[in-house]
Amino acid sequence: MGATPAAAAWSTAAVDQDQAFDYWRDLICDAFVQLSARPVDDRPFAGAIEHRALDDVELSTVTADAQRVDRTRGLIARSHEDYLLASIQLEGVGQVRQDGRVAELRAGAMAFYDSTRPYTLEFDDHFRQLVIQVPRSAVPRAAVRDATATALAGPGPARLVTDFFVGLARESAQGHPPSGLTPHALGLFEFALGLAGHATAPPSDAAVRERVRRGIARAADEPGVSAEAIASACHVSRRTLFRVLAAEGETLSGLLRAERLRRARALLRERPELPVAVVAARCGFGGEAQFHRTFRDATGTSPGVFRARGG
Repeated sequence: MGATPAAAAWSTAAVDQDQAFDYWRDLICDAFVQLSARPVDDRPFAGAIEHRALDDVELSTVTADAQRVDRTRGLIARSHEDYLLASIQLEGVGQVRQDGRVAELRAGAMAFYDSTRPYTLEFDDHFRQLVIQVPRSAVPRAAVRDATATALAGPGPARLVTDFFVGLARESAQGHPPSGLTPHALGLFEFALGLAGHATAPPSDAAVRERVRRGIARAADEPGVSAEAIASACHVSRRTLFRVLAAEGETLSGLLRAERLRRARALLRERPELPVAVVAARCGFGGEAQFHRTFRDATGTSPGVFRARGG
């Protein structure tokens, strides 16, 4: 992108229709990074780019018809272009796919993508969007991977960022870009990157632990329920399940036993008509004998005596 002028405008209107998409493919490679592109239907194609460079911040307003654009491993290996990009959707709908995530962009939404890893942009119909491009060296490298292909949309901090960049592009296109705003633009770009990274960050151990506890409560009435089944229901690995519990000095078997005993005590107090064997079955014990042993070990008395004493 080093050869791209500070201000430029390109359009497929400059060529015949039968050459339009080939010309467009060259345009987007010149304006952004080396890309593979193809139309998604047989309709006549049109596209235009208005480009402005404000030091390290590149702003391009893209208006075009349906297409799919890919940044492939082969292109990455050949071109060595190290940029972070963000698209702000202005009209139409688009998709950004990278790092196993998919961001759907509707008007006002923003998503990041990294030129050093494969990505796909797809548009099923006519669209318009603002593309922001900065060198990856201008933003914290560690913040990038968790932030890609995550849509930032709706009211709130993200809206302030998108409004700023849309306004900056509009003023620049009118020939009088505000001077001295590049540091602020980079700061807001990094701020939005943090918002996106937070949206995709893995949950904290405390959040996982709470999810596991809820999963245990749901599964406690199943005799012989396995750690694998609980981990799967909680969308964590078996290893993570044991790790987050061990951090609090807890075990899966201990929490299952405590939950089953809590339910058993409540049933013994509140449902005096239920036979002890039924209480044992409803609370997830493997049988009445196991229930008696576990209950006595925990309370020092039998279920029958506990009930007779009124709990």
